[in-house]
Amino acid sequence: MIGFLGEYEATLDAKGRFLLPAAFRKQLPEEERNQFVINRGFEKCLALYPMSTWKPLFSRITRLNEFDPRQREFKRAFLNGATLVEPDTAGRILIPPNLKAYAGLQKDLVLMAAGDKLEIWDSSKYKEFFDSISSDALSDLAKEVLGGNLSDS
Repeated sequence: MIGFLGEYEATLDAKGRFLLPAAFRKQLPEEERNQFVINRGFEKCLALYPMSTWKPLFSRITRLNEFDPRQREFKRAFLNGATLVEPDTAGRILIPPNLKAYAGLQKDLVLMAAGDKLEIWDSSKYKEFFDSISSDALSDLAKEVLGGNLSDS
């Protein structure tokens, strides 16, 4: 199972490409470095999935009940824009224009580890988002989602 760590800056070139930081490439097994799926994130960012992360997620989503309107709505919304991408010979990944517009990506990017995927943020939106979370709010959120005792797992 892939688990990313780190946060790195990148630059979007005039063609909409960015260089996947070497530190992230090194965290991937060799066979996982040549194909990804890029998709809308839940906030105004993008998610970059290695294929070993994307395939089970895609399988789970495609098994949703087509006759349930809420499941159908989620399936459409989540898969809308999902695109297979491959780094070029220089290691750059092209961001499709519709996804670039969705995330409001300009020139300066931040790529951050998000467990088994990477998130791609416009650097100003990234700073704004994380500056809005106080340490007290983060503590409250941790307690809410993780519970009071981390050793329970």
